[in-house]
Amino acid sequence: MPGRVVLAANSSWNIVNFRTGLVRALQADGYEPVVVAPGDSAADERLAKLGVERIEVKLQRSGLNPLADFGLSREYHRILSKLRPVAYLGFTIKPNIYGSLASGRLGIPAIANISGLGTAFIKRGPLLLLVTSLYRLALRRAGVVFFHNAADRAEFIDRRIVRPEQAELLPGSGVDLDRFATSPLPPGPVTFLLIGRLLGDKGVREFAAAARLVRHQRPDVRCQLLGPIDEGNRTAISRDELDQWVSEGIVDYLGTADDVRPTIERATAVVLPSYREGMSRALLEAAAMARPLIATNVPGCREVVEEGINGFRCNERDPGSLAQAMSRLADLTDSERAAMGAASRRLVEDRFGETVVIDAYRAALGKLVASRS
Repeated sequence: MPGRVVLAANSSWNIVNFRTGLVRALQADGYEPVVVAPGDSAADERLAKLGVERIEVKLQRSGLNPLADFGLSREYHRILSKLRPVAYLGFTIKPNIYGSLASGRLGIPAIANISGLGTAFIKRGPLLLLVTSLYRLALRRAGVVFFHNAADRAEFIDRRIVRPEQAELLPGSGVDLDRFATSPLPPGPVTFLLIGRLLGDKGVREFAAAARLVRHQRPDVRCQLLGPIDEGNRTAISRDELDQWVSEGIVDYLGTADDVRPTIERATAVVLPSYREGMSRALLEAAAMARPLIATNVPGCREVVEEGINGFRCNERDPGSLAQAMSRLADLTDSERAAMGAASRRLVEDRFGETVVIDAYRAALGKLVASRS
């Protein structure tokens, strides 16, 4: 008989925005999903409408201090001891590490989802050794570890963090193709949109520098940022920095949005000059809505952008390369940009639909629960 399944992330918003389809599938299979995460009123209301209980756990999303986070591991242990779920599903870094550690101690099957490697793997500094050690300890008993791109999977295997038989590939988080429906390109000036947390690792500074170059040649072009300021993050863009760009007229800052679809509808193309991704959700959702894309030629971005077909790639940490790609797209005709957008939609339909991800979770969960029984 199916029982409780814990879904843990760094926020309840993460679950309701990226995992609602999975929650409904688990419910249809007879499981009782329980979310363990910090909450907010809007996300908790949506969870309640789904018939899902949320249990509060306090964690700091940024920073990785094992001594400070020891209490988090104990809290996961306490919650899981009480719930006794048939499986534990982790979705972000700290739930993957500390929740999987607690699951292993309790003999609860765990499935980890490595949606991206984070700053430690990008900068390759002393923190990388610590993070690698924590992941290795946490994931050694995990039944399945999902990765969103082949490069991340290979890196974890090469570093002996996971075993090859544990590591499976997913096409990102999957996109709800009905919710993110095709939308015609808007009339008016060419508008480039970057969606994401305002972090250096997302290439936000490169976007601002490229916007300055492009707008010097084509002042009619608009460049927009949508996403939260996350000044607690080690690579965060400061408010002063952002205000300076806005005052110069380089970019428009649109704030944050619970629903990104209206903003994508008003954009000509979506840009992501990130240093590395798991599999960019922003690019996938924009592609599903038939938008041309511009992104860096790095893992988690290049898989979604076929050069000259549905967009253009640029070099990492290179504002000049990004500006060149933006200018190339701006120089296209409306019909050429529309054709690129249509190619984006076909790519997502062929490779990144939500059903593929849900089916993979169902299969993995079914095997783990059956083997435990």
